[in-house]
Amino acid sequence: MPQQSASPASDSGLRVYNSRTRAEEPFTTILPGKVGMYVCGVTVYDSAHIGHGMSSIVFDTIRRYLLHLGYDVRYAQNFTDIDDKIINRANAEGGTPAALTERLIAEWDDEIGALNILPATVAPRATDEIPEIIAIIEGLIDKGHAYASDGDVYFKVRSFPAYGQLSGRDIEELATGVRIAISESKQDPLDFVLWKSSKPGEPAWPSPWGPGRPGWHIECSAMCTHHLNGVVDIHGGGRDLIFPHHENEIAQSEAFSGESPFARFWLHNGMLQLDGEKMSKSLGNVVSLRSLIERGRQAAFRLQVLQTHYRAPLNYTEAGLEAAATGLDRLIAAARPEPAITLENQVVNGENLVRLAEETVRRFHAAMNDDFDTPSAIAALFELARSINRLRSQSGGTEQFRTAQQTLVELSDILGLDLTERPDTNPGDAEPFIDLLIDIRAHLRQTKQWEAADRVRIGLQERGIALEDNPSGTTWKKI
Repeated sequence: MPQQSASPASDSGLRVYNSRTRAEEPFTTILPGKVGMYVCGVTVYDSAHIGHGMSSIVFDTIRRYLLHLGYDVRYAQNFTDIDDKIINRANAEGGTPAALTERLIAEWDDEIGALNILPATVAPRATDEIPEIIAIIEGLIDKGHAYASDGDVYFKVRSFPAYGQLSGRDIEELATGVRIAISESKQDPLDFVLWKSSKPGEPAWPSPWGPGRPGWHIECSAMCTHHLNGVVDIHGGGRDLIFPHHENEIAQSEAFSGESPFARFWLHNGMLQLDGEKMSKSLGNVVSLRSLIERGRQAAFRLQVLQTHYRAPLNYTEAGLEAAATGLDRLIAAARPEPAITLENQVVNGENLVRLAEETVRRFHAAMNDDFDTPSAIAALFELARSINRLRSQSGGTEQFRTAQQTLVELSDILGLDLTERPDTNPGDAEPFIDLLIDIRAHLRQTKQWEAADRVRIGLQERGIALEDNPSGTTWKKI
């Protein structure tokens, strides 16, 4: 592996929390100006759910920010397209594993596109990496880190002294209470499988140990070596992958190469909960990505994810999703162009929109440079949007106004938030409620409750609805 060096973009001040060292560190790369980024993908045995979408949004946003800083990012995300769950599901449906995975991968590509997630630079599949996997296993056997047994191959965990560094687990504590089943051929309870001998009727590939298929952990090591040339600046995934998947990946990769660390930074997103509970099929509370997209809430979901720090758990609720949709409408309303120039004065109501935009840029980058703090970055965007919406009637169309709007759109785009107006932002069914608020405002004005009346007007304006008072009453329009 090449020696680590600082990249030209390292003066950006970006600091990243490294799960392996349990500390926030200045971001540096192995090769100057380049980032090799590997994120564990989905096992395609069923349709994707919002937990998969959450993780993909997190790492897509990290990738986008690194691109914004000027890095050349090579992003690899794999598909596990062969394992027991896939075989069992295909058998239950009366089809083949290959047909099942092909269909689900096509679904996945459509769904992440709807979430505005950039396509991976390379999206390898486990079944395409068999030669690389076999080569690594042979190397581990030759170096005394693995052994064959009855057609299977196992990694010798005790041959790797650093085992447990990522998860913080002690190898002796792990061994306590672990037993080898009578049918197993492991030398040690801690050893994990690299190659599984095939059973009758299962997909299989030829190997020096007989027909079989790769274990789960080894595919990621092979893909990193093959598609990133061993240059892994960032390795990402959910917290549930820290042990045993990522711990095992480190062990087999570093044992094979003889070099450490296998990945410069380990990043893990928090887990998703549904109304405060773990989302799982056994509880029957799984929300599919497809259902979210069919409701037109994919952009709102992206905002909802980014309003929680990536390392924290996200509690998904319908109320939270609708609040995010409302917030997105406010951002879209602020980005909506205003053609008429009504005021040339740069300073409006004591606010300088250009300076406010510059301060928003500073706050945005300070937040993102602090371990990708998207909640703080988005808070800065909302403050800018609030001023834009409030001052539209006074400064809409001026050069300063357009500068503030351009800043809002460009910073939102870094987060993958598209502020292009969509059909679902049309007031539509909201018309009766808008009319009701106009009546309430009229009553407030009649009773001289000017501040409360103004709050109604400003609130509607922030949501893209402008009120116009005239002798015959108050009308409204979408802005």
